Amino acid sequence: MNLQLIKASADNIFTIQALASRIWQVAYLPIIGQKQIDYMLQMMYSSDAMRQQMERGHQFYLIQAEGENLGFMAIELNNQISGQSVLERELFIHKFYIDNGKQRSGIGSKIFALMLESQSIVSEVRLQVNRLNYKAINFYFKLGFVIEKVADFDIGGGYFMNDFIMLWRRNRQV
Repeated sequence: MNLQLIKASADNIFTIQALASRIWQVAYLPIIGQKQIDYMLQMMYSSDAMRQQMERGHQFYLIQAEGENLGFMAIELNNQISGQSVLERELFIHKFYIDNGKQRSGIGSKIFALMLESQSIVSEVRLQVNRLNYKAINFYFKLGFVIEKVADFDIGGGYFMNDFIMLWRRNRQV
């Protein structure tokens, strides 16, 4: 399978929305329920919200194989600066979703490796994951992430995101 990370633009918002809606129904329904899914999809995946994320520097990618959209990811790069020079870059994964029928096939691990390859200066990767999303947590453990901290985020509407902040560090030889 020839996997690719294809840089997405505002022209791809509808495709990402459709993928998110389909994936979230399976992944989150037993964890947060339909009302919170609907609220969060509107909050994070409306056309306006996605354009704002892109304008703030979130880089969206479609995950494709042979032209088929299998998922998407959104990342943000942050520089660690010492004096006048950039020492290393931190990367935050805001979104990383593979179509439910394609999970457990190695796609996620390969895409993570492709993303790291394209971001070779990245020394640390962080992300948030729902504390009850055991499938995702175990996937991130497999990639080498560790739980850095526990955090609860009030997202409005009477809803909270109860997450782990997870950290991956590139092995650096001294």
